[in-house]
Amino acid sequence: MVGFHFAFDLNLYGLLAPPQRFLSDPFWTGQRTAIVTLFMLCAGVSQAVTGQAGRSAGRFWRRWAQIAGCAALVSVGSALMFPETWISFGVLHAMAAMLLIARFALQPLAHRPALLLALSAAVLAAPRVAAHAVFDSRWGNWTGLVTHLPYAEDYVPLAPWLAVFIWGLVLGRWLARTGWLTGWAPAPLAAMGRWPLTIYMVHQPLLLGALTLWMKLRT
Repeated sequence: MVGFHFAFDLNLYGLLAPPQRFLSDPFWTGQRTAIVTLFMLCAGVSQAVTGQAGRSAGRFWRRWAQIAGCAALVSVGSALMFPETWISFGVLHAMAAMLLIARFALQPLAHRPALLLALSAAVLAAPRVAAHAVFDSRWGNWTGLVTHLPYAEDYVPLAPWLAVFIWGLVLGRWLARTGWLTGWAPAPLAAMGRWPLTIYMVHQPLLLGALTLWMKLRT
């Protein structure tokens, strides 16, 4: 993710030749899809593991408030930088919504992986079978049931991405039962895994600030 965003920033400052089309070139959109897939899969795994560990309601709501608050900051920051393509429902917005769905709708199905996987298949199919122009505005495109993709700096609707989150839930419960998650990660990866939201929020301001300073010093 950091490498992808660094390339995006270089392109934004006109430092990539030829200029790249990050919103349409399959070379870049494919990378973005892989990154978001990994995000949602890991979020589902994490939710399954913390659910089995008996995380308290207080801890859940504190974490949810952090994610929702950061999502709001992303919207404000992107609106200042990209007024026409600001982020109204990106990765963190989707994450906040999915955490609520997992806690209040999917938790009763936690011991029924077949039902969860069937639900994920329905979510995957929804954009193809239930798309309607009424969802094309910013107030409805969070569903994913759009007739054309919005032009935004980031867009992660519930359909189809909730399906990937559900796969993570199923995978996380299986990994927790088998004990495979215990103690295998190298220390640097484990450290980053404890601070994912901080890394997500801080890396772009640091990259953009460093590039801006470098360009000023160069000229």
